Amino acid sequence: MSVPHPGTHGVTADGFVLAGGNSSRMGQDKALIPLAGQPLVQRALTILRSAGLEARIAGAKSNLSFFAPTVPDKPSQSGLGPLSGICSALASGSAQYAVFLPIDLPLLPARLIVYLLHHALVTGSATTTVSVAGFAQTFPVVIDRAALPVLDSSLRSNDRNCFRAFRAAASTLSRPFSIQPIELLVQPGQISHPGGYRAGDWFLNVNSPRELARAEFLLAQKHHQVS
Repeated sequence: MSVPHPGTHGVTADGFVLAGGNSSRMGQDKALIPLAGQPLVQRALTILRSAGLEARIAGAKSNLSFFAPTVPDKPSQSGLGPLSGICSALASGSAQYAVFLPIDLPLLPARLIVYLLHHALVTGSATTTVSVAGFAQTFPVVIDRAALPVLDSSLRSNDRNCFRAFRAAASTLSRPFSIQPIELLVQPGQISHPGGYRAGDWFLNVNSPRELARAEFLLAQKHHQVS
């Protein structure tokens, strides 16, 4: 069920965790891999819920219904990458906006999700994401549901690159594709991490055992500082 998001004057928004990756570099399904004792899928759901969203799981290859309601890919689109999960998720709801977060960004602060959703509403952007050190990030992303037909067209083409599909949707709808530089949000103090992590660490992609170890180190370091 879509719920009005706090501070958006009744505009509805859905939250989705994208969990349909192949996990080839990790060697096993990332969704169920524990980080500091908590599965990555649970951490992603917690981020969205902490941002005031009712979270679901899109495109999961394992049975993750224990953690949250799931939205499967359409049978004809299974295995076509994250864009398939995005399209299925957008088609499953009625909310004006949907926020998509992959399971491999466990250090992202919920406050960033809140900011991006508010920015999308104020600017009327079709798609909204961030950049780090000048490099645009594909996720997290806020998508207006009106973008679904264009995204679905991209999914059925030979080019299923999410970032290009987001940009094409904004262009087709004649609405902004907004990319917010994270540095301009962090430096003036608009957004910070409750754990004190620097912005570069927010976007640590946990795609391999080495990156998982790095995330474990950061969490343990913060715990040691608190203790």
